[in-house]
Amino acid sequence: MPSETKFPRALRFLIGAAAFVILVAGMKAAEAILVPFLLAVFLSVVCSAPLRWLEQHRVPTGLAVILIMLMLLGIGGVIGTLVGTSVVGFTNALPTYQVRLETQVASVFASLEGTALFAWLQERGVDVSEDVLLRQFDVANVFPVVARLLSGLTNVLANTALILVTMIFILLEMSSFPAKAAAAFGGQSSGGFRRFTESVRHYLALKTLISLATGVGVAVWLTILGVDYPLLWGLLAFLLNYVPNIGSLIAAVPAVLFAFIQKGTGTMMLVGIGYLVVNTVIANFIEPRVMGRGVGLSTLVVFLSLVFWGWILGPVGMLLSVPLTMVVKIALESTDDTRHIAILLGSRASAKEAVEPAPESVW
Repeated sequence: MPSETKFPRALRFLIGAAAFVILVAGMKAAEAILVPFLLAVFLSVVCSAPLRWLEQHRVPTGLAVILIMLMLLGIGGVIGTLVGTSVVGFTNALPTYQVRLETQVASVFASLEGTALFAWLQERGVDVSEDVLLRQFDVANVFPVVARLLSGLTNVLANTALILVTMIFILLEMSSFPAKAAAAFGGQSSGGFRRFTESVRHYLALKTLISLATGVGVAVWLTILGVDYPLLWGLLAFLLNYVPNIGSLIAAVPAVLFAFIQKGTGTMMLVGIGYLVVNTVIANFIEPRVMGRGVGLSTLVVFLSLVFWGWILGPVGMLLSVPLTMVVKIALESTDDTRHIAILLGSRASAKEAVEPAPESVW
């Protein structure tokens, strides 16, 4: 038999890099179609557990899909109405909050003027006058992340019908897909594919529940403190909790600043403490026990994935950045040829587990 042609390693790297650039350019060009499709896949994976439960209780697949769609429409309608009302009220009240912000800044400046810190800053040429502070703090600039995310979600809602129709077809095909994979790829390959899909489903479903708990905890705490629009800040905490470490910080900043505008320094500190407690308890105690180990990403990869997917897919890409990267990591772990790349994407703990293998089940 003729020997296989072996390309130099540098040439293989260049070919792979060129293919990656072409793939990224294609995804960037297809953003308008890719975003609704990815959301449909994401929601379908999350809904696969209740679908399987209904099928196990002898509910026909078609009827089960209809029940799930009705449930999603009901939940989405209630949440959309409540959050939409909060968004409209927040937008209309921006001028009022701008006046409150000016009052709070003037109060802070009055308490700062004449102190040793004020004199120290002036000696070093730092201008901390009231006019400078007011120019730096504008409501339109304080909440850029909120405005961008909400605008992106508004654009996605325009494709609700496309997302739901795509979900229906995905859920209808989901029960027969394992048999198709077994027939197409063979027993061994289908087993690896089944482990991959189960890992993705498990991760997305549990992460959604954990993010929901985070959003509810934040909304309840802000309601107790009397901060306006708690549902809006809870929704932001729920969405950004998909981005570990960085997401909780991004979600806390606008809510803390808003509490300062509305009620002053004391409430601002209580809101910050509430965010710290909720995220610390969930991230350090609940999530590790529920999610298990072996699915972590390094902090650098989390940040780079946020930038990368946000650049390609916009605000929705930022929200799905870590789930998408986790899917890539799980896919790379499924074969021996690419497992080393998955280890590089993982955290220090996952790298240590690769050196000292844990039991076969990740969770």
